[in-house]
Amino acid sequence: MRTVLSSWVEGDFAAFDTMDRDKCIETWRKRFGREPPKYVSVQFMRRALVYEAQVKAQGGLSPAVRTALERSMNDVRKSNGKAGSGPPVPSQLLRPGTQLFREWNGRSYQVEVLNDGFRMDGKRYRSLTEIARKITGAHWSGPRFFGLKTS
Repeated sequence: MRTVLSSWVEGDFAAFDTMDRDKCIETWRKRFGREPPKYVSVQFMRRALVYEAQVKAQGGLSPAVRTALERSMNDVRKSNGKAGSGPPVPSQLLRPGTQLFREWNGRSYQVEVLNDGFRMDGKRYRSLTEIARKITGAHWSGPRFFGLKTS
């Protein structure tokens, strides 16, 4: 019987689809050498593990993509997080499937961008502001709460 870890080398990623939470955590520990983040979903762990398996089996990002990411990170570092240092990223421009993360009061929250809204904890929301209000109990700009707007 093959293990999920041996499946990585062979590129058989279907084994990840059936992993329960305990198996995901066990595999995460073996792969990353540490505990997964608190409150992270099983679906996210599966996706992260599949991505890492693909990197191991097929290679990582291309040099061009790495350079673009490094350039982008350097731009962010240079701006030093100053308001107005770059164009805001409106939530309407987020592509479906994008995952947003925010830690609030010791808990991590994961939000998926949908074609017509957002999903968090299996529930659909119309806006990021609605989600920010649900998380904090107060009125927040949703894009600002998730770090998408700087001004």
